[in-house]
Amino acid sequence: MAVRNIVIRGDQVLAKRAKEVDEINDHVRMILDDMLDTLHEQQGIGIAAPQVGIMRRMFIVELDDHLYELINPEFVAQEGTQFEEEACLSVPGYAGKVERPAYVKIKGLDRSGQPVEYEGRDLLAAAFCHEYDHLDGILYIDKAVDVRKMDEEPEEME
Repeated sequence: MAVRNIVIRGDQVLAKRAKEVDEINDHVRMILDDMLDTLHEQQGIGIAAPQVGIMRRMFIVELDDHLYELINPEFVAQEGTQFEEEACLSVPGYAGKVERPAYVKIKGLDRSGQPVEYEGRDLLAAAFCHEYDHLDGILYIDKAVDVRKMDEEPEEME
């Protein structure tokens, strides 16, 4: 396991759609482990494979001492609306408000290749959506309003 470099806004990797994971093997599990190490090092709550330069459809979210690993995720349901501030490891030093569903149900595969399905509300729902967007080449700042430097009042980002 290792801490990987975070791909930063401006790198074209972050603007591309990630490809499906064809086979879940030890290499995929190693990437998930590295992503978790990187997430812990950066003190985040979620990270998608493209953020560490791996163009595959997988992400992890760790919230309230629960680890969610999703490979080839798909949304099953979305309801309601929330409008909360988000930040991103790939856009360091900035935050902005993003409209997201208040509830989501998402399915995918776990590290063993077994089907999993999770439900999330509020922050967990937003985290699932945020990381899923990375898989489609979308950054939260593409959807955000009131983007600001974290130590300043809201302003438009250049």
